[in-house]
Amino acid sequence: MRKFFIAAFSIVLLLAGCAPNFQKEEHVVQKKDNDTKEKAIIPKYKISEKYYRTIIPFEPGAARGQVVNNLNTRYDISEFETGLMRIAQNTFDTEKYVFKEGQYLKSETVQSWLNRKLTPEQLKENQQRNEEPMNEKDNVGLNPADPGGGSIEDRNEKNPIYLSHILEHNYLVKTDDKGTYQLGGVTIGLALNSIHYYQKEEFGDTFEVDITHEEVEQEGKKIAQEVVNRLRRMDELKNVPITVALFEQKSRSSVVPGNFFAYTEVDQGSSNIGSWENVNEKYVLFPSETAKKNHRDDMVWFENFKQDVEKYFPNYNGVVGKGFYADDQLQELNINIPIQFYGKAEAVGFTQYVTGLVMERFPEYVSVQVSISSVNGQESLIIRKPDQKEPTVHIYQ
Repeated sequence: MRKFFIAAFSIVLLLAGCAPNFQKEEHVVQKKDNDTKEKAIIPKYKISEKYYRTIIPFEPGAARGQVVNNLNTRYDISEFETGLMRIAQNTFDTEKYVFKEGQYLKSETVQSWLNRKLTPEQLKENQQRNEEPMNEKDNVGLNPADPGGGSIEDRNEKNPIYLSHILEHNYLVKTDDKGTYQLGGVTIGLALNSIHYYQKEEFGDTFEVDITHEEVEQEGKKIAQEVVNRLRRMDELKNVPITVALFEQKSRSSVVPGNFFAYTEVDQGSSNIGSWENVNEKYVLFPSETAKKNHRDDMVWFENFKQDVEKYFPNYNGVVGKGFYADDQLQELNINIPIQFYGKAEAVGFTQYVTGLVMERFPEYVSVQVSISSVNGQESLIIRKPDQKEPTVHIYQ
């Protein structure tokens, strides 16, 4: 009995020594401005090198929630936020900086910047008609004015809404050995419309105007310069580096997100935007004519995979994929397979079959994720990272 107790106690000690210690958190003092300091915690562990650590307790952004209302689809919302973090890594090292949601652009500020700018005549009319008239200093809309006159189609054609949202992220950096962190830089994402939607009357039909990429880029860069000028007039942001990135969102009916296409870095203390860096990223739907035309090899791999799935379930064609490309090279492929199962054993067997297809059909350098679901919810998840010999498979209970 005594030997059994000693053996069991030894196993407990061994497991305790091997288990990761997630209590090792870094207690820091966050310097909010020249006079104010508050205590916070920064976890020492990260789940991936591509993610930033965040300050605990989490402090919501000053304009939290607006992105949901201002972007066209949930795909755009997700990519706009995560893509901006990816852009930030070009400037702010994930090992050196910690992430915090934007604290300087308030909801009211963001909304006022997203408005159309009023013409002098419209401003004067506003001041005459409203009990709380707009002052000239509040006429700060970054979208072009609608001067009125002429047909509503012509006015919307000539003056579309370009800017749909502004997103701010803050990055803090350690300033001394005592664990003091302060603002080390800011990234600003500008979400721009590729399609302008408008109505001729309230609750009426919605019409649309296509905006060329060249026009989106031109207007986006013009807006970016004005945004930097305004940020520099804020005391807290006078001297920190600022990165501005331009995002072109897709239509309301798109099943893939838009993408960032350019970014610029503005040195601390400067307001001048110099050169822009191109971002060659995009998402492609599989199967689609775009994939067939521009990514033939990848389309062949996907079609072979799809056909093999259909062999398991005849007359089934519900396999859909979303590919992420960087510099015209497929980086990630996320595949969804909704299937009607009649038992858990059937779901497990199908998951094993699909896992084999993932290892056989796709190149080793591509990260592949397959989600298998039914009317009951998520059934299983298969993840194969680049050059991974054995995939990660999870069966949901």
